Amino acid sequence: MTIVVETQHPCFIEMRDGLLPFAELDKSPQFLHTYKLTPISVWNAASVGYTADTVLEFLRQNSRYDVPQNFAKEVENWFYKSGVFTMLDDKNGSLRLEANNAQVFSRLNEDPDLSKHFLEVDEDAGHAWLAHGRRGLVKSKLMQLGFPVRDKASFINGAPLDIQLMPTTKNGSKFTLRDYQKDAVDSFYLNGRAGGGNGVVVLPCGAGKTVVAMAAMAEIGAHTLILTPNTVALNQWRREIVDKTNISPEQIGEYSGKVKEIKPITLTTYQIMTYRHAKGEDFLHFNLFSKGDWGLIVYDEVHLLPAPVFRATADIQARRRLGLTATLIREDGKENEVFCLIGPKRYDAPWKDIEQGGFIASVECIEVRVPMSDELSRTYMNSSKRARYRLACENPYKTDVLIALLRKHHGRRILIIGLYINQLQQLSEKLKVPFIHGKMPNDEREELYDAFRRGEVPVLIISKVGNFAIDLPDANVAIQISGTFGSRQEEAQRLGRILRPKSDGSTSKFYSLTSENTVDQEYAEKRQRFLTERGYYYELVNAEQILNDDNACTDS
Repeated sequence: MTIVVETQHPCFIEMRDGLLPFAELDKSPQFLHTYKLTPISVWNAASVGYTADTVLEFLRQNSRYDVPQNFAKEVENWFYKSGVFTMLDDKNGSLRLEANNAQVFSRLNEDPDLSKHFLEVDEDAGHAWLAHGRRGLVKSKLMQLGFPVRDKASFINGAPLDIQLMPTTKNGSKFTLRDYQKDAVDSFYLNGRAGGGNGVVVLPCGAGKTVVAMAAMAEIGAHTLILTPNTVALNQWRREIVDKTNISPEQIGEYSGKVKEIKPITLTTYQIMTYRHAKGEDFLHFNLFSKGDWGLIVYDEVHLLPAPVFRATADIQARRRLGLTATLIREDGKENEVFCLIGPKRYDAPWKDIEQGGFIASVECIEVRVPMSDELSRTYMNSSKRARYRLACENPYKTDVLIALLRKHHGRRILIIGLYINQLQQLSEKLKVPFIHGKMPNDEREELYDAFRRGEVPVLIISKVGNFAIDLPDANVAIQISGTFGSRQEEAQRLGRILRPKSDGSTSKFYSLTSENTVDQEYAEKRQRFLTERGYYYELVNAEQILNDDNACTDS
């Protein structure tokens, strides 16, 4: 189920954008990109109106060779499976599962893990009835069996809340929704029609996902629970809501390690939701999902949603659910759980279109390949693969290149991002640059972020805590000195740190330092795949070019 695309072809951009809704980029060498169709990629396409005919017609019109018959059959089969089951309200107060193929239903109903959830079954009609509490469990089981459910059952309205977007922010700046943000809200909510009110909106960092959520909250007009990755993000949400809506600070509650408030809009973190005293014990705060009369639950950075929260989400399928992310890629492979329990992908705008509209910054991506010393190379060759990766990431020659880049971009707001704490701590001491890491108290982190925003601290070193949910609008250079193996998700998040549009319209720079001819370079190629799919290209340069540029600047 692969499609190979020639990057040098004059229609490459059109082909890439045409494939994006229903295929995933698998490999991205310089001249030939390989895309894959998967059940999830097809089902997401089906959820926004694509059909097998739409996809196959596009492929047949543009393919150099005929589409193989078995390929076409598989595409048709996946699209067919996406339409077999529909979940609806029933007159007797329960839910009704309808299959448009009674034989398929009868066969699947033989699975005791599915049939045990049904109150009543009519196999001849392909119907089954179930209690509301089984809604998520049935959907999850059918997803495992290869049949996603179109959930058109109604939602609990939740306690009403008068929330409106304001025409001006608190500092008097004009504020209005951008066209793509309106489209995202419309695609998610469907104006309250059946089938709307659950799903995921995919937008690049800096494109205003929080604004999309606030607009959805205004459409729904109900008490809202917002799950965030960390307390930094929690505080940013609070600031945004107060700044751009009629909601007062007193209407916003924080449910964290410090306080346990439940208010019309309640902010919490994934960390507090998955807290328990010991492994194997119950999660202490899962009852937050039922404590409030929520009309909407927002999952910020849904690609980070901890696996245990899926279990709780299966129990709250009657609540509207909105997932926000820059990338649906999950390193644990649970994209199917997101599709099933949060909802399908409702909106995914081409990043380059948003960039061309001036809503996110233009970015140049540069991979700098750094040689290793002979001594380090010998140590590297005699080490295990995991040890090799760390040796390559901590290559001392990277420091020389880093210093040269800092000189090259002196006066700009620079983020140095890495994986290994010892490496980053040493760089902090050598460069006399503040270092933000997971063990640093939140108050200290916030002080440094604020100092960076004000320009008092022009360079920050950040560990993995900087991968997501940090609003640093003036950051315009990111230097990645080490990454988490082949994590495409992380690459997208790190690029996102410099995607906020710049007041002077300048281009941002994203550098990735990799040790030449090592696993570090191999993993970098994997990390870059997602951004390549989104239209970003990595210029490859060697360390000597950077160092020579630095010497030329020094000589002059």
